[in-house]
Amino acid sequence: MIRSRIIGTGHFLPERVLTNKDLESLCDTTDEWIRQRTGIEQRHAAKPGEGTSDLCTPAARMAIESAGLTPADVDLLICATTTPDYIFPATACVIADSLGMGTKPAFDLNAACSGFMYGLATADAFVRSGAYKTVVLTGGELATNRVSFRKRDTAVLFGDGAGAVVLRAEEGDRGVLTTHLWSDGSGREVLWLPAGGSKIPVTAQNVDDDINTIHMKGKDLFRRAVIEFTNAVNVALEAAGMTFSDIDLFIPHQANIRIIESVAERMGLPTEKCVVNIQKVGNCTAGSIPLALSQARDEGRVKDGQVLLLASFGAGLTWGSAVVRW
Repeated sequence: MIRSRIIGTGHFLPERVLTNKDLESLCDTTDEWIRQRTGIEQRHAAKPGEGTSDLCTPAARMAIESAGLTPADVDLLICATTTPDYIFPATACVIADSLGMGTKPAFDLNAACSGFMYGLATADAFVRSGAYKTVVLTGGELATNRVSFRKRDTAVLFGDGAGAVVLRAEEGDRGVLTTHLWSDGSGREVLWLPAGGSKIPVTAQNVDDDINTIHMKGKDLFRRAVIEFTNAVNVALEAAGMTFSDIDLFIPHQANIRIIESVAERMGLPTEKCVVNIQKVGNCTAGSIPLALSQARDEGRVKDGQVLLLASFGAGLTWGSAVVRW
């Protein structure tokens, strides 16, 4: 059987760091308040004038090099993001050009915090179909310029960062075993950025009204996230014919430490099987899972033959899960 196997990983974080202490001078919050509610200690922030492509390009380059390939070997590039460089063209095209991929196909995908999961399912389908042999999937976000420091619930959550993977067609039992995706548009106002699209273009008035920044209903989001996270991983395991005891590493979207702990407790997974980096990077939305995966691999936590469980939940509402044999 032809599977899409992850053969390379990469990540990138901007040099600038915003600690909780830094945020105390920007909004009505404290280090203790942030740690207790989110588990975050710091997050990275891009420089003015930088875009998502400036984060995703080095992450993709690192993934390609770790796979022992060159950009010329890549057949397709997908960028999962909610913060593209421009409304158009696609940020993926900018990344592909920066990498020197020539005229290879590239496109963006927006599924918010579940963007990487949607991208993984899409890339896997392309590989399994035989359309493309080698796909670079990058997830990246530059969200720190999309928050309002008048709203501390969202101002403290988000960080900038990117991760990337290289998927390649290979025969055998390793690779992406199963992927599952869901959405519920009736919950779109639980987490959203109202202005900036075609329905509500940005104007001087709505900038003053603060509707061109991220809005969130935290309690509603937490409740849905825990429920759907758990359901998603149950479906993935059932489809793969596995149980929680078969999982070597659980790599969830890094939204909130309390969500991760609640889901892990429901699944009966010990903390040593959970990859958690939210304390140092915050919520990097579409970049969250590939960033955590790449860092875990660099730390030696990801080993040949291991079974990885990936899961996400985010705006849309969207959520997804996957089982991968490394």
